[in-house]
Amino acid sequence: MDRNLALNLVRVTEAAALHSARHLGRGQKNMADQAAVDGMRRMFDTLSIDGVVVIGEGEMDEAPMLYIGEQIGKATKDSIKLDIAVDPLDGTTAVAKGLSNAISVVAVAPRGCLLHAPDMYMDKIAVGPRAAGKISLNSPIEENLKNLSQALNKDISDITVTMLDRPRHEELINKVRKAGARIKLFQDGDVAAAIATCFEDSGVDVMVGIGGAPEGVIAAAALKCMGGEFQGRLYPMNDDEKVRCTKMGICNIEKILSMDDLAKGNEIIFAATGISNGELLKGVVYYENNMAKTYSVVMRSETGTIRFIEAIHRLDKKPEYAK
Repeated sequence: MDRNLALNLVRVTEAAALHSARHLGRGQKNMADQAAVDGMRRMFDTLSIDGVVVIGEGEMDEAPMLYIGEQIGKATKDSIKLDIAVDPLDGTTAVAKGLSNAISVVAVAPRGCLLHAPDMYMDKIAVGPRAAGKISLNSPIEENLKNLSQALNKDISDITVTMLDRPRHEELINKVRKAGARIKLFQDGDVAAAIATCFEDSGVDVMVGIGGAPEGVIAAAALKCMGGEFQGRLYPMNDDEKVRCTKMGICNIEKILSMDDLAKGNEIIFAATGISNGELLKGVVYYENNMAKTYSVVMRSETGTIRFIEAIHRLDKKPEYAK
């Protein structure tokens, strides 16, 4: 895959972040999300790719842009054919309330390599490279913590488990506490939380719990680039969601989905830009004279390269960023 595409994808997430960050703390999560979608879609239109959205803002009748199945890019007969997974704003509530860890993310892979995950819940576990191969979604949390302790050469009391702060995780929280591990809850945006397990300075060793299935595919793509491990299992809440799984070709709902199930192959590119300050990336900063600064990361599974990019934007030279 053309490595220049990696930098172009950063431009896509930068555009989403620059538009969405203007809504930080204004209590309007739908407006913040729409601004991110508008910015991302407009930048995608400049890329010479033949892309299809497989993870997006919903079905065609639910979203006017970046909907599942939408054709993306200025395709020519020579354009690379891509699956595209997007979350223009991972952390809508975080932006609305002015909280941390909101990011804009994109993952791409050759056509047919990203799972068309239905918009439902997924049970997840994610760890960094040192613990890859040492955990299982089928194992009790106590066993996973014991294996993590050995893999990371840490006492269980020094292991930090992160998960969404939701009532559905009350039993899991109690088990982690009883096992003696530390817990770090987060309010929104589990893509960033999964990625954090791959950076030792984040202080996070494992992410567990139930979150969105589409976000699981994007997180798996990122962790594949970094050498971590992600496992997921679809968690339908009713019969309609079970039927939807079948229609999308997922017959065994109980199956543990590995990274190769979620993001096949070794030509995956992942890019993210911070919207609000977080442990992975700083958020957008607006300066005088209509300037702004963004902080991004881009990864390629083929080479294992992880690049952090700081960019200064002169918004008066970019009409698309006019207020």
